[in-house]
This record gives sequence, C-alpha cells and structure tokens, in this order.
Amino acid sequence: MNKNILIAYLPSRRDLGIVQHKLWYRIPVLSQNVPSIVKNNSVKMIAFYQPKVFKEDAHLIRFYGIVKSISIIKRKILLKDEPNNTKSENMYYKIQIEKLLRLPHSIPSLRNRRILFITTTLDRFNDANEINDLFFESPLEEKFWTEFKRIGISAERQYYETIGKSNFYLDFALFCKNRKLAVECDGDSYHTDKILVQKDKRRDNLLGSRGWNILRYTTNDIEYHFKESISQVRETVNYYGGLEDHYDPSKCRYIPEASSMPTLFSDIDL
Repeated sequence: MNKNILIAYLPSRRDLGIVQHKLWYRIPVLSQNVPSIVKNNSVKMIAFYQPKVFKEDAHLIRFYGIVKSISIIKRKILLKDEPNNTKSENMYYKIQIEKLLRLPHSIPSLRNRRILFITTTLDRFNDANEINDLFFESPLEEKFWTEFKRIGISAERQYYETIGKSNFYLDFALFCKNRKLAVECDGDSYHTDKILVQKDKRRDNLLGSRGWNILRYTTNDIEYHFKESISQVRETVNYYGGLEDHYDPSKCRYIPEASSMPTLFSDIDL
C-alpha cells in the first residue's frame, strides 16, 4: 500500500483561511521534517490537523483536499501582504489543492497530542476512527498495534517527546497512573549495530530521566514469542497502576489477561 496521503499541522486560523480561500499550504524547504512524499512529489491528498489554537475545534482532522501541484516558491511571493522580514527570502513548498473538502466525521486525537506530519495510505485514512489509526509503520509495529486494539490497550503511536535539545519519536507511548511506558520495536539490525545500541542506550537514559520506562522487543520476540511479549506489556501496565483514561487521567483501568494469553511472566525485572 502506498503512503501518499499527508496529514499536516495547521498552525493557525490564518493558515486555515489561506487553505480555504487560496487553496494552498506551505512547508519550509529547509525544515528537517519535510515528508519524503512532498520532496518526491508523490503526495496525492493532504488533510489538516488542527492544534490547540483552534480551541473547541482543536486536536482533530476536519478538512482535506486533493493535491493539484507542488512547487517551490519564496515566502515573499507566497505571502505578498506580509512585511519584509528575516524569512522573506526563504523557500517553501507550495502544495496547491483543487478545493477544500470536509470529512463526514472528524478524526480526533483522543489524547490531544502534538502532531506535525503523518504519512498514511488511503485505506487507513478512510477507515480511521482516531489519529493513531492513521499510522502505517513496520510489520512489527503493526502486529503490536493490532493486538493492543484487540485486548484494549490504548497507546499513542509515533509519540513525539522533546527532552532539552533532543527530539524522539516513540513507537508506542502508554500512559499509566504511576509511570509512562514506551514500547519500542527493534528490527534485526538492533543487536548487530553497536553504534545503534549505544545511541538507544543514551536515548533510553534521557527518557528514563523524564519518567519513561522502556520495553524493547526484537524481531525474534515479536515473531516467535509474541504472547510472552504482550503479556509482559500488560503486566507492566498493571504494575504501574493501570492505564490513564484519555478523557479523565484521574481514572485508570487495569488490563485483564486475555484468555488466549496465559501469564508467562510472573516476575518482571523493572
């Protein structure tokens, strides 16, 4: 399945007005976060995530448009009414849409999270009930996500966390009463790449200093010991007081053991 749908952050009501009336959206060319489907001109549709500045209409996707063209233009040409400033000469991707359309049902972020860009497939976009349904990542992550939903473990996918000058994306972020839990899926190269292992150790130490506990699972864990891996996640969640409710963090719930998943970890090294 092709990831040719872009979910883009809409910074302000002014930017929504530009999309509504001028039918374009901009991304700085020099931004480190420019999605590859914009760079290679393969994006077919763009939808817009509205952050907290939209108040009662915040933290959801309501509008989208079919992409007509992508060009690179100076900011001073894009925003002709804007006074000259330090950004005037900067280059931007101008994503032109045919018209702005409204979804029959908005796609919400249940945790009111920060989102910059998400690339997804048309099927995921059409079927999404909430933001986390949009992500389409590695087969290892997809296996975890499918099982999390089946047994009622609510998680945030590709969760953005900033610590000082370091930015991280967590494969899965679970918010428990007494601690935050990150579940990371490591591919086959994890144990063979010493530099990657050292980098992840530093990363884990930084996250740990901010209240995160990290559980890492390799391809072998997920392919051949998946029930044990899921059971360990469940028991860790319960050890930390259960999962917070999306809408009322003061309420937490424990995750019962699924009948098809007997408890295989009686003592967890935390």
